[in-house]
Amino acid sequence: MRIPAPIAYIVLYVALYAAFGAASPFWPKFFETRALASQQIGLILAAAMLTRLVSGPLVARLADQLGSLRLVLAGCAAVAASAAIALLWADKFWWLLLVALVQAAALAPTTSIADALSVNTARPRFEGRSFEYGWIRGAASAAFVLGTLVAGQLVSPADLTAVIWMNAVFLIAATGATALLPEQARAQRSPSFAVSGLKALVSVSQFRIMIVASALIYGSHAVHDAFAVIRWSDADISTSAISFLWSEAVVAEVLVFMLAGPALLDRFGVRGAAILAAAAGIIRWSVAGVTTSVLLLSLIQPLHGLTFALLHLACMRMMGTLVAASVAATAQALYAFGSGLVTAVLTFLSGALYASYAGAAFFPMAALCIIALPLAWFGFANARD
Repeated sequence: MRIPAPIAYIVLYVALYAAFGAASPFWPKFFETRALASQQIGLILAAAMLTRLVSGPLVARLADQLGSLRLVLAGCAAVAASAAIALLWADKFWWLLLVALVQAAALAPTTSIADALSVNTARPRFEGRSFEYGWIRGAASAAFVLGTLVAGQLVSPADLTAVIWMNAVFLIAATGATALLPEQARAQRSPSFAVSGLKALVSVSQFRIMIVASALIYGSHAVHDAFAVIRWSDADISTSAISFLWSEAVVAEVLVFMLAGPALLDRFGVRGAAILAAAAGIIRWSVAGVTTSVLLLSLIQPLHGLTFALLHLACMRMMGTLVAASVAATAQALYAFGSGLVTAVLTFLSGALYASYAGAAFFPMAALCIIALPLAWFGFANARD
């Protein structure tokens, strides 16, 4: 007897994101325990990022062409788990680089394919309530945090093998969870636009504008993610206060995904939600650029729920009505590619910006959200909510 679709997807996402949370914060330290120099660690991390940007769209397109998203997702998770275990025996730089790139290539399409499946399934009834994508994505965010916390308790500075095993076990669980997903979920709806191929997909102006607008708003987090903790530490903010500020953003993300976000989408639609996300970014980065007051920072950190979670929900609902099932994984991968590429470029530039302007480096990030406002108005229009 197949379990209900919402529960199946929650199991899948919890396993995937727990694997990410258990390992991603600790990879640099793990490579350091393998006696790698800082330059070598940087090369592995940068090469893995580039590999993910290339692999994500290619594998997602293959999944669409094969018409077997569950099978490709299971294969990617299994390969990634195998690569994680292989890291236990890799002790030379080139072997570590090779295995890390294999895992990066396998992991890149997993979230895009999972989103393609779940967004297209988020229509049935579940115990009298609508099945909301935000429920499973909120559970994923919570699982990421818990994975990080548990891994942090199990590892020591000199021995991070627990990270490898946690990563591998959760990825194996994700592989098995694909068998729980409903079959033929992608064919249960018809798109509002006749998009049946890659060329037709990218010809839809709303889809292109959505990718650009979301990439600008997501990319605007670059300075914060790279230098907020440094800026706060330099302002003599305690580590406990920094932990609280960071936790605020994560809690807000989970709450918007699971509770507030679906209600805001129903009230304002995808256009209103995208505009609200851009406006929140303008406020958040403008305030962050002029103050290190813990009180003021504590007021703007929850805006992460809007600048990330609400925007992501709007994009998912947009694609749920705009994109045909035959290119669902490809669309998700292009969406991830756009934000990943812009974020990578802005993260690279953020170093020079922060070195030259310190806190004022947040102002260009606010400017990106200002640019995104009209794009949100035009790109998110006329999608069925």
